[in-house]
Amino acid sequence: MKLFVGLGNPGTQYALNRHNVGFMAADAIAASHDFPTWRKRFSGLAAEGKLGRESVLLLKPQTYMNESGRSVGQAVRFYKLDLADVVVFHDELDLAPGKVRVKTGGGTAGHNGLKSLTAHIGNDYVRVRIGIGHPGNKALVHDHVLQNFAKADHAWLEPLLGAIADAAPDLAEGANDKFQTFVAHAMQTEAEAGETRPEPAAPKREAKAPAKKKDEEPPATEGPFGKLRRWLGS
Repeated sequence: MKLFVGLGNPGTQYALNRHNVGFMAADAIAASHDFPTWRKRFSGLAAEGKLGRESVLLLKPQTYMNESGRSVGQAVRFYKLDLADVVVFHDELDLAPGKVRVKTGGGTAGHNGLKSLTAHIGNDYVRVRIGIGHPGNKALVHDHVLQNFAKADHAWLEPLLGAIADAAPDLAEGANDKFQTFVAHAMQTEAEAGETRPEPAAPKREAKAPAKKKDEEPPATEGPFGKLRRWLGS
């Protein structure tokens, strides 16, 4: 059994905060790999499924960020897990937006969720550091992490979460370098595709469209964060 933990704060008001990108990663993995419905366990929301050949418990602590370790500790003790089997997805100020790095152990860099985990279970768990960028001034960090991702961010955030979900079986099997390489390559490919996409043509004046039939529905559009909102179930 592997334990994949997404860090964030519970509640719809925090759902799209930069600080909640760990929750978003867990939601993307659950949706992409057909995990069952989330249910209350271990002072959090949990869903158990398979990633490749590995059984994985996804966990989103509902204790608020600075008490995340209490929830994770319950799951670790219940399953008698080694810390090498615990993978934590969290926001990282010291990485540029869209960058991902995987490491085992190390410092907490002031991240309250990591501080709590280390206090409750020890330090040698695997961290998937998801870059959200630094506002450039330490005094602005609090507001930066607790603000929603901007609409423009969806251009890199949704592909990033999709790549994390696609490569999650590699993490479950302990192939951390392979996971990191896949995500980096996927984001590079996305960036190159964005550079070569033609600019949208200026709209042309057209003849008035015929009236819609009474029962005809307008075409569905995703809009900014459309896929992300479906992942989040909102």
